[in-house]
Amino acid sequence: MGLLLRSLKSIFFWRYGRTTWQYDVLCVLILAFIFLTPKSWFDNGELPLAVGHQTPLTRVYLPLNEGLSGELDRSEIESRVRLLTGKPDATVQGFRPRVDTLGNLVAYEVDIR
Repeated sequence: MGLLLRSLKSIFFWRYGRTTWQYDVLCVLILAFIFLTPKSWFDNGELPLAVGHQTPLTRVYLPLNEGLSGELDRSEIESRVRLLTGKPDATVQGFRPRVDTLGNLVAYEVDIR
């Protein structure tokens, strides 16, 4: 029992040098684990990040100035964003009004694709 406990303690605290046979056996075991472990053991079922939509959202700020005032509807925002970005095929995925400290509407934050 004492020999087994001492051996387990030596392995756990790794008291072997690089030139010992124990070190060589450990290296072989590590390499065997790396190259022989099936990929399915590590597959967690989540989708990879690259599987998402191929064209990510782009955020554009549409400031309100003399030409723009008041609330705008989705089609008006989409046409102004197309003009601003120069992308005739841009589609609005969502938009949020931005207000200043006084509560006045100053811009729209628009997500386009």
